[in-house]
Amino acid sequence: MKEKIKSLAHSILPEIITIRRHLHAHPELSFEEFNTSDYIASKLTEFNIPFKQGFVKTGIVALIEGKNPSKKIIALRGDMDALPIVEKNTCLYKSQNEGVMHACGHDVHSASLLGVAKILNELKNEFEGTVKFIFQPGEEKLPGGASLMIKEGVLENPKPVSMLAQHVFPSMETGKVGFRSGMYMASTDEIYITVKGKGGHAAMPNDYNNPLLIASQLLMDLNNAFMISPSSDALLEDDSVRPPTVLAFGKIIGSGATNVIPDEVKLEGTFRTMDEIWRAEAHFKMKQIADAVAQKMGGTCDVVIKHGYPFLVNDLNVTSRARVAAEDYLGKENVETLPLRMTAEDFSFFSQQLPSCFYRLGTASLAKGITSGVHTATFDIDEDALEVGVGLMSWLTINELKA
Repeated sequence: MKEKIKSLAHSILPEIITIRRHLHAHPELSFEEFNTSDYIASKLTEFNIPFKQGFVKTGIVALIEGKNPSKKIIALRGDMDALPIVEKNTCLYKSQNEGVMHACGHDVHSASLLGVAKILNELKNEFEGTVKFIFQPGEEKLPGGASLMIKEGVLENPKPVSMLAQHVFPSMETGKVGFRSGMYMASTDEIYITVKGKGGHAAMPNDYNNPLLIASQLLMDLNNAFMISPSSDALLEDDSVRPPTVLAFGKIIGSGATNVIPDEVKLEGTFRTMDEIWRAEAHFKMKQIADAVAQKMGGTCDVVIKHGYPFLVNDLNVTSRARVAAEDYLGKENVETLPLRMTAEDFSFFSQQLPSCFYRLGTASLAKGITSGVHTATFDIDEDALEVGVGLMSWLTINELKA
């Protein structure tokens, strides 16, 4: 079976590259993936794979039933949305939608999942069980397409017992993959703060209370209170140390002028951590600090915290089985252990619903100069990684069905 999968992954690579390039050239933002959805549906129709369209408007669920289809059901997920980034690559398949780019590899994820579907459809008489393929919208935008698909029943009828997903990893060479059991990625919340003072003419300081100064002091106090902690394993093993935490503000708006003090300043940021009790305490603490700073400096503060994705945890058994299967498929030297990450992923909603494994697919090539990170305007992949991604996920699926 392994050699059959490797042969099929190699033979369909040109087709999967074509699919990936089409998706890359026609990116769509979160929850607006209508053309993407129709394109994926057309490919599933071409492959003669049954599916249902319209989950959260653009999501798709396909099913491939092997022999004895009710014996075991597992799910695979690929996300479809792109980011609001102007692509700077000059390749023939660069984005044709100005200001929108597949800079996080979701084109790779969807193309790979289509490749896996094609392979497993050809092999469906050689395995038992059912594979559920979830093409998911809106991974990049709260509340996350995963949470909305779950609410619409994507994990029911039939109900999978475990789930797999892969994600591009531009800091790892093509041919390698990475796994981590247990806690892997952080929760994420969006922080919106409005600092209010009193505006006026800059030359008349007795007549105004500058909200920019209040906001500046608030940023310093929040930074001191939530100093970035290193995301090391020791932090999760030592109860006396705060869990890995990041509080960072990337946007500040104070719409005054050189001689105009505005009435208010807006701050926008993100909060990441890996412990739900501390997460709730931190939300309270942020609001306390904001109120204290504003009151001390004669202003007011409105703090809105949008509760985002939970932390992502990889099931020990599913991940262990997947890693062993990956070592068998690629060789032990090509399977690495991943460190904790403070990035977030809405696959975490799935990981908290059923035993799951979220692993990383190496997509870099130093020799080809393909090294740009995700969420950058020059992100791209070594397309040889598609053969690895399609073949490995197919092999992991077969092994998980047997487990």
